[in-house]
Amino acid sequence: MSQPELQRELRELALVAAGAIPGALLRWQLEGSASAWIGGLKGLIDGDFAANMAGCLVFGVLLARPRPSARLMLWAGIGFCGSLTTFSSWMLELVRALDRGDIVGSLRVLLTSLAGGLLLVSLGGWLGRGMFNPAPEASGSNNRSTDPARRADP
Repeated sequence: MSQPELQRELRELALVAAGAIPGALLRWQLEGSASAWIGGLKGLIDGDFAANMAGCLVFGVLLARPRPSARLMLWAGIGFCGSLTTFSSWMLELVRALDRGDIVGSLRVLLTSLAGGLLLVSLGGWLGRGMFNPAPEASGSNNRSTDPARRADP
């Protein structure tokens, strides 16, 4: 590997690590405090689910950017969202439910995670498009035109 390639790889590694650390720390905090935040839904929703859904929403916002930079995707997409959301913990929840003989619970985890994740990526995309691509002003607004030929005197 040449010196420039090695430097590029190290910069990319640093971006992923810089995003992964806060993502992992947030997930860790959600694991410990989710039941207090969720309150009456304890047992139905846990920290893994909350972390996975939050990551889906963030990823949807990221993907809505007109031209997301490679650096942003490395830092926020792969690093932050990748460490915040984990496939392995989702599978662990399914296996634990199946080990308890809770077929309904395992199906609930599977379906709510899939439906919720898809919904939140879509919602994040919708929100992101609104943030990054604001709608143009309506042509029929009451604002006076800056074009002298179209300006109407009251």
